[in-house]
Amino acid sequence: MKSTSRLFAVVKSERFLTPGNPTGLTGLLTHPAPRSQLIYLYSSTLDKLSKIPEHSVYRQSAEAITKQRLSIINGFKPPGYEDWAQRAKKKIEEHPNVFGKNRDPSSVFMSAQLTEEKDARDVQWDNKKQPAGLEGTRTPEERKQASGVATRAAFTPEADIVQWENEPPLEATQIAEIEDKIGAGLIEEVIQVAEGEHQLVDTMIESKSWEELEEKPPQGQWDYFARDQHTPGTQEPPKAKN
Repeated sequence: MKSTSRLFAVVKSERFLTPGNPTGLTGLLTHPAPRSQLIYLYSSTLDKLSKIPEHSVYRQSAEAITKQRLSIINGFKPPGYEDWAQRAKKKIEEHPNVFGKNRDPSSVFMSAQLTEEKDARDVQWDNKKQPAGLEGTRTPEERKQASGVATRAAFTPEADIVQWENEPPLEATQIAEIEDKIGAGLIEEVIQVAEGEHQLVDTMIESKSWEELEEKPPQGQWDYFARDQHTPGTQEPPKAKN
Protein backbone atom coordinates (compact mmCIF):
# COMPACT_ATOMS: atom_id res chain seq x y z
CA MET A 1 0.00 0.00 0.00
CA LYS A 2 1.40 3.37 -0.99
CA SER A 3 1.98 6.01 1.66
CA THR A 4 -0.58 8.26 -0.08
CA SER A 5 -3.34 6.15 1.51
CA ARG A 6 -2.75 8.12 4.71
CA LEU A 7 -3.86 11.30 2.97
CA PHE A 8 -7.41 10.02 2.66
CA ALA A 9 -7.64 9.77 6.45
CA VAL A 10 -6.44 13.33 7.08
CA VAL A 11 -8.97 16.12 6.78
CA LYS A 12 -6.49 18.98 6.85
CA SER A 13 -2.77 19.39 6.48
CA GLU A 14 -0.94 19.07 9.81
CA ARG A 15 2.70 19.42 10.78
CA PHE A 16 2.57 16.36 13.02
CA LEU A 17 0.50 13.21 12.66
CA THR A 18 -1.92 12.60 15.52
CA PRO A 19 -1.30 9.27 17.31
CA GLY A 20 -4.29 6.97 17.13
CA ASN A 21 -5.76 8.58 14.02
CA PRO A 22 -6.74 6.30 11.12
CA THR A 23 -4.02 5.69 8.55
CA GLY A 24 -6.35 4.75 5.72
CA LEU A 25 -5.77 1.03 6.27
CA THR A 26 -8.39 -0.89 8.23
CA GLY A 27 -7.31 -1.64 11.79
CA LEU A 28 -4.01 0.22 11.48
CA LEU A 29 -3.74 3.44 13.49
CA THR A 30 -1.07 6.13 13.49
CA HIS A 31 1.85 5.07 15.67
CA PRO A 32 2.77 7.51 18.48
CA ALA A 33 6.57 7.06 18.21
CA PRO A 34 7.60 5.27 15.01
CA ARG A 35 11.24 6.41 15.02
CA SER A 36 12.15 5.19 18.50
CA GLN A 37 10.12 2.02 17.99
CA LEU A 38 11.97 1.12 14.79
CA ILE A 39 15.37 1.97 16.28
CA TYR A 40 14.63 -0.39 19.16
CA LEU A 41 13.36 -3.20 16.92
CA TYR A 42 16.23 -2.95 14.43
CA SER A 43 18.91 -2.64 17.12
CA SER A 44 17.51 -5.58 19.07
CA THR A 45 17.17 -7.66 15.89
CA LEU A 46 20.81 -7.03 15.01
CA ASP A 47 21.87 -8.09 18.51
CA LYS A 48 19.94 -11.34 18.10
CA LEU A 49 21.31 -11.95 14.60
CA SER A 50 24.86 -11.74 15.97
CA LYS A 51 24.18 -15.05 17.74
CA ILE A 52 23.73 -16.78 14.37
CA PRO A 53 26.86 -17.92 12.47
CA GLU A 54 28.00 -15.47 9.81
CA HIS A 55 27.79 -18.09 7.06
CA SER A 56 24.01 -18.37 7.56
CA VAL A 57 22.16 -17.09 4.49
CA TYR A 58 19.28 -15.98 6.71
CA ARG A 59 21.58 -13.87 8.88
CA GLN A 60 23.25 -12.29 5.85
CA SER A 61 19.96 -11.27 4.21
CA ALA A 62 18.16 -10.19 7.40
CA GLU A 63 21.21 -8.27 8.63
CA ALA A 64 21.62 -6.42 5.34
CA ILE A 65 18.05 -5.15 5.13
CA THR A 66 17.90 -4.36 8.86
CA LYS A 67 21.08 -2.27 8.72
CA GLN A 68 19.89 -0.51 5.59
CA ARG A 69 16.55 0.47 7.13
CA LEU A 70 18.16 1.42 10.45
CA SER A 71 20.50 3.81 8.63
CA ILE A 72 17.48 5.44 6.97
CA ILE A 73 15.72 5.92 10.31
CA ASN A 74 18.85 7.31 11.97
CA GLY A 75 19.16 9.81 9.15
CA PHE A 76 16.09 11.70 10.36
CA LYS A 77 16.02 13.72 13.58
CA PRO A 78 12.77 15.31 14.82
CA PRO A 79 12.61 19.02 15.63
CA GLY A 80 13.98 19.67 19.12
CA TYR A 81 15.91 16.41 19.20
CA GLU A 82 19.22 17.90 20.35
CA ASP A 83 17.66 19.71 23.32
CA TRP A 84 15.75 16.58 24.29
CA ALA A 85 18.92 14.47 24.06
CA GLN A 86 20.69 16.79 26.51
CA ARG A 87 17.84 16.57 29.02
CA ALA A 88 17.63 12.81 28.59
CA LYS A 89 21.38 12.40 29.07
CA LYS A 90 21.20 14.35 32.31
CA LYS A 91 18.34 12.16 33.51
CA ILE A 92 20.33 9.02 32.74
CA GLU A 93 23.34 10.33 34.67
CA GLU A 94 21.12 11.13 37.67
CA HIS A 95 19.79 7.55 37.82
CA PRO A 96 22.71 5.18 37.04
CA ASN A 97 21.09 2.37 39.03
CA VAL A 98 18.10 2.42 36.66
CA PHE A 99 19.85 2.74 33.31
CA GLY A 100 23.04 0.85 34.19
CA LYS A 101 25.83 1.34 31.71
CA ASN A 102 23.51 2.78 29.09
CA ARG A 103 24.49 6.39 28.37
CA ASP A 104 22.85 6.90 24.97
CA PRO A 105 19.42 8.62 25.19
CA SER A 106 18.46 7.38 21.72
CA SER A 107 18.67 3.80 22.95
CA VAL A 108 16.16 4.32 25.77
CA PHE A 109 12.83 3.26 24.35
CA MET A 110 10.52 2.81 27.33
CA SER A 111 8.62 5.49 29.20
CA ALA A 112 6.44 4.90 32.21
CA GLN A 113 4.91 6.95 34.97
CA LEU A 114 3.92 5.14 38.14
CA THR A 115 2.23 7.09 40.89
CA GLU A 116 1.98 4.31 43.46
CA GLU A 117 3.99 1.19 44.17
CA LYS A 118 1.77 -1.74 45.08
CA ASP A 119 2.70 -4.96 46.76
CA ALA A 120 2.11 -7.66 44.15
CA ARG A 121 0.99 -9.96 46.93
CA ASP A 122 -2.08 -7.79 47.50
CA VAL A 123 -3.24 -7.61 43.88
CA GLN A 124 -4.58 -11.15 43.82
CA TRP A 125 -6.72 -10.36 46.87
CA ASP A 126 -8.45 -7.29 45.40
CA ASN A 127 -5.98 -4.96 47.12
CA LYS A 128 -7.20 -6.03 50.54
CA LYS A 129 -4.64 -6.74 53.23
CA GLN A 130 -4.79 -10.35 54.31
CA PRO A 131 -4.11 -11.16 57.96
CA ALA A 132 -1.03 -13.26 58.47
CA GLY A 133 -1.69 -16.56 60.18
CA LEU A 134 -0.73 -20.21 60.35
CA GLU A 135 -2.86 -23.03 59.03
CA GLY A 136 -4.06 -25.88 61.17
CA THR A 137 -4.82 -26.21 64.87
CA ARG A 138 -2.15 -24.62 67.04
CA THR A 139 -1.72 -24.08 70.75
CA PRO A 140 -1.17 -20.51 72.00
CA GLU A 141 2.48 -21.37 72.72
CA GLU A 142 3.07 -22.73 69.21
CA ARG A 143 1.49 -19.67 67.67
CA LYS A 144 3.66 -17.37 69.79
CA GLN A 145 6.87 -19.12 68.76
CA ALA A 146 5.95 -19.20 65.08
CA SER A 147 4.50 -15.70 64.84
CA GLY A 148 7.58 -14.47 63.01
CA VAL A 149 7.12 -17.04 60.24
CA ALA A 150 3.89 -15.44 59.08
CA THR A 151 5.09 -11.85 59.31
CA ARG A 152 5.24 -10.20 55.90
CA ALA A 153 8.38 -8.43 54.91
CA ALA A 154 8.12 -4.80 53.91
CA PHE A 155 7.68 -4.30 50.18
CA THR A 156 10.17 -2.00 48.52
CA PRO A 157 10.50 -1.24 44.79
CA GLU A 158 13.56 -2.71 43.12
CA ALA A 159 14.50 0.49 41.33
CA ASP A 160 13.84 4.19 41.43
CA ILE A 161 10.83 5.53 39.59
CA VAL A 162 11.95 7.71 36.70
CA GLN A 163 9.58 9.94 34.77
CA TRP A 164 11.04 9.65 31.28
CA GLU A 165 10.43 12.31 28.66
CA ASN A 166 9.53 10.83 25.30
CA GLU A 167 11.52 11.68 22.19
CA PRO A 168 9.99 14.53 20.13
CA PRO A 169 7.79 13.33 17.25
CA LEU A 170 8.81 13.39 13.62
CA GLU A 171 7.08 15.80 11.31
CA ALA A 172 4.59 14.40 8.82
CA THR A 173 6.87 15.35 5.93
CA GLN A 174 9.78 13.47 7.55
CA ILE A 175 7.66 10.35 7.94
CA ALA A 176 6.62 10.61 4.30
CA GLU A 177 10.31 10.81 3.27
CA ILE A 178 11.15 7.75 5.36
CA GLU A 179 8.28 5.82 3.78
CA ASP A 180 9.50 6.76 0.30
CA LYS A 181 13.10 5.74 1.06
CA ILE A 182 12.15 2.38 2.56
CA GLY A 183 9.51 1.73 -0.08
CA ALA A 184 7.46 -0.74 1.97
CA GLY A 185 4.23 1.18 2.57
CA LEU A 186 3.24 3.20 5.59
CA ILE A 187 5.68 3.43 8.47
CA GLU A 188 3.15 1.53 10.60
CA GLU A 189 3.40 -1.34 8.09
CA VAL A 190 7.19 -1.14 8.31
CA ILE A 191 6.90 -1.47 12.10
CA GLN A 192 4.71 -4.56 11.73
CA VAL A 193 7.30 -6.18 9.45
CA ALA A 194 10.09 -5.27 11.89
CA GLU A 195 8.13 -6.81 14.78
CA GLY A 196 7.66 -10.00 12.80
CA GLU A 197 11.37 -10.22 11.97
CA HIS A 198 12.24 -9.51 15.60
CA GLN A 199 10.21 -12.56 16.65
CA LEU A 200 11.36 -14.73 13.75
CA VAL A 201 15.01 -14.46 14.78
CA ASP A 202 14.18 -16.23 18.05
CA THR A 203 12.55 -19.08 16.12
CA MET A 204 15.53 -19.38 13.78
CA ILE A 205 17.95 -19.48 16.71
CA GLU A 206 15.87 -22.06 18.55
CA SER A 207 15.63 -24.33 15.49
CA LYS A 208 19.31 -23.76 14.51
CA SER A 209 18.27 -23.50 10.89
CA TRP A 210 21.88 -22.99 9.76
CA GLU A 211 22.91 -26.51 10.73
CA GLU A 212 23.01 -29.46 8.33
CA LEU A 213 19.95 -31.70 8.14
CA GLU A 214 20.14 -34.75 10.41
CA GLU A 215 18.80 -36.88 7.55
CA LYS A 216 20.23 -36.09 4.14
CA PRO A 217 17.61 -35.78 1.37
CA PRO A 218 17.62 -38.51 -1.31
CA GLN A 219 19.67 -37.71 -4.37
CA GLY A 220 17.63 -35.77 -6.91
CA GLN A 221 14.87 -34.85 -4.43
CA TRP A 222 15.01 -31.16 -5.32
CA ASP A 223 15.83 -31.49 -9.02
CA TYR A 224 12.22 -30.83 -9.93
CA PHE A 225 12.44 -27.33 -8.44
CA ALA A 226 15.64 -26.37 -10.23
CA ARG A 227 15.40 -23.42 -12.60
CA ASP A 228 14.82 -23.97 -16.33
CA GLN A 229 14.26 -27.69 -15.91
CA HIS A 230 10.66 -27.86 -17.11
CA THR A 231 10.38 -24.80 -19.33
CA PRO A 232 10.84 -25.61 -23.00
CA GLY A 233 13.34 -23.58 -24.94
CA THR A 234 12.43 -20.84 -27.34
CA GLN A 235 10.84 -22.25 -30.46
CA GLU A 236 12.77 -21.62 -33.65
CA PRO A 237 11.06 -19.20 -36.01
CA PRO A 238 9.53 -20.76 -39.11
CA LYS A 239 11.67 -20.77 -42.20
CA ALA A 240 10.71 -18.36 -44.93
CA LYS A 241 9.17 -19.94 -48.02
CA ASN A 242 10.93 -19.37 -51.29
